Amino acid sequence: MKREEVQHYIRDHGLDAMRLAGERIGSDRQQRQGSHRVIEVFDPFCGERLGTVPKASLEELRQAYRIANAAKHRLSRFDRAAILNKAADLVRARRAAIAALITAESGLCLKDSLYEAGRVSDVLSFGALEVLKDDGQIFSCDISPQGKRRRIFTQRSPLLGVISAITPFNHPMNQVAHKIVPSIASNNRMVLKPSEKVPFSAILFADLLYEAGLPPDMLSVITGDPAEIGDEMISNPAVELVSFTGGVSIGKSIARKAGYRRLVLELGGNDPLIVMEDADLDEAASLAVAGSYKNSGQRCTAVKRLLVHQAVLGDFTERLVAKTRAWTFGEPSDPHKDMGTVIDEAAAQQIEARVSEALAQGARLLHGHRRDGALYAPTVLDGVKPGMTLVREETFGPVSPVLGFHDINEAIALANGTAFGLSSAVCTNRLDYITRFVNELDVGTVNIREVPGYRLELTPFGGIKDSGLGYKEGVQEAIKSFTHLKTYSLPWET
Repeated sequence: MKREEVQHYIRDHGLDAMRLAGERIGSDRQQRQGSHRVIEVFDPFCGERLGTVPKASLEELRQAYRIANAAKHRLSRFDRAAILNKAADLVRARRAAIAALITAESGLCLKDSLYEAGRVSDVLSFGALEVLKDDGQIFSCDISPQGKRRRIFTQRSPLLGVISAITPFNHPMNQVAHKIVPSIASNNRMVLKPSEKVPFSAILFADLLYEAGLPPDMLSVITGDPAEIGDEMISNPAVELVSFTGGVSIGKSIARKAGYRRLVLELGGNDPLIVMEDADLDEAASLAVAGSYKNSGQRCTAVKRLLVHQAVLGDFTERLVAKTRAWTFGEPSDPHKDMGTVIDEAAAQQIEARVSEALAQGARLLHGHRRDGALYAPTVLDGVKPGMTLVREETFGPVSPVLGFHDINEAIALANGTAFGLSSAVCTNRLDYITRFVNELDVGTVNIREVPGYRLELTPFGGIKDSGLGYKEGVQEAIKSFTHLKTYSLPWET
């Protein structure tokens, strides 16, 4: 699908309107009323405007919460599973169009967007499977002298209030799916605000769910300026839980303002790939480039630091540079390209500035460090020091900074030496090394001989320290976060 076709698709499918309980609230109404409250959405690669979405008012947002709070659906497990399975089928059937839309509004290459569409269908399918599982436990009470002939049972119940969900730009539909699907699976109501930079994928996903049979008042998608409506999404009286994926500073601001509400915060990462002296260096270099450059390096679980044992540092770095040179980048809609742009030119400029600062402080450029608008070349540096901004902070782009270490103690200290604690990867075959890394890395995930971000859409995902409060996402864990655990007991003869 070409860029012009994507623009027609946006207009023809009404993706230029937010969804207030399924109702399209958009540019047609605004034009009739003479309003110019819209947000423009641009193609990051060419800078061309793809379209606009409404800039929601506080009253429109409050109306979305009133509608959601009034909804009292208790869909059966069969009905919830049927909706999610049908939506999964729709995503698979429209995968090419979904991928083209993701690429157009985010600048991600078509390979990455097709992969994301596949992941979205997985989220839906796994959600449907989880719905069909019994979510309770049974405790016999006659196991203690103080016990009685009773049994205690547990079950999970939907929240009494509404879930506020806020998603970032880097996975325009999959991040959205990871908020909405567990909400549907657990019979909750949600108001979601996608990133204003990539709103069309979220709106399309909501439409697919409505088409699959979701009662519209269980989900509203609001587009707006976070500076204007963000606080209301945290403080509205109907809100019981805030689920946020994004930057650390915003996440901490939400935590300060949320008060007596549940929070699920999935924040930044500074994920190391650790290469030990016994590693398969070709495998390690392949994992390094995939971990650094897939999704244009814009993943909280992307490889942000390459920690390499001094015994293999030279050999590994040569392989890394060779594989980086082979990583093609450019026009995102070209199906042969391995990488497109970052989200916008400002983001590319920030990456460029951080690399330039590191070079000025003594790092050595081995490849890349070229920018054209929002397009930033895959870049490799060595001679990097832990205190440089490039690796002390999360650099959200396609950069591979290489740091050497002498032994496992130094590797663990370097890996743990940032404010973040999301994911990590280790290239080794030694069980004694693996055991120490699993036990001593202060992160939510340790992947052996894989990229830091490897997971299934079903499995627990999340971090500690500045990467999050330790609560997990992933379909299974999100359903737990989105429910109350209720216990009840009955007399029981055993």
